[in-house]
Amino acid sequence: MNGFRPGLLPSIVVALLLPLLIGLGFWQLSRAEEKRVLLADFAAREHAEPMSVPELERRADLAHLRIRLRGQFDERHSLLLDNSQRGGQVGVELLQPFYDQASGLWLLVNRGWLPWPDRRSPPQFTTPEQPLELVARVHVPLGEAFQLRADPAGGDWPRLITAVEPDRLWRQLGRGGMAYEVRLEPGPAAYQAEWPLVAMGPEKHSGYAVQWFALATALVGLYLYLGIHNSRQIAREQQHEHSHESGPFHS
Repeated sequence: MNGFRPGLLPSIVVALLLPLLIGLGFWQLSRAEEKRVLLADFAAREHAEPMSVPELERRADLAHLRIRLRGQFDERHSLLLDNSQRGGQVGVELLQPFYDQASGLWLLVNRGWLPWPDRRSPPQFTTPEQPLELVARVHVPLGEAFQLRADPAGGDWPRLITAVEPDRLWRQLGRGGMAYEVRLEPGPAAYQAEWPLVAMGPEKHSGYAVQWFALATALVGLYLYLGIHNSRQIAREQQHEHSHESGPFHS
């Protein structure tokens, strides 16, 4: 094509990058649709009647199911999940073992967020001593974000951790327990217990898709501009050479 000469290297770059950018855009769109379906499912579970832990054990998909607990907290083995922020404030999430009388199992209950403005002194919290009836939701991580591994075993309690690993705690304590964290609904035993349904909503995935498609469009535009510009430049050079060859002194 005489009117379009982008060059070999730009053509190779576009051939490699353009499918990648378009693929990333469509992948983000598919992730947005997955999140919409997931949020619709979670919304349906928001209003479901809480089930007991023995009922929960018969379910395959546990994410965000509401459960009713009857039992007591173990204050001696409290965990503080570090690197947690709310409203621009630094803090921790308080997790404590809870013995459920109906199932005979231990559950790691997240009681919510606590501010921790001064790292020189530990966060302040209290634990109910009496038996309680609580409603919580099962939290199954979606694997969206990288997490540091939990701190090694040992050290004083309450223990500062960087990842929630219930199975590891039950092995350390020699107890039988549920493999997932459960998060308290707002109530007397909870601190700040407003939990996002997903870490990243579908609108963010859609926004990322728009960015990838915009980059793909910009790449195509730059490629077309470069091809037309090079073609015109070559045409001017050829015209200039032709004018010299056909001048009055040409023999």
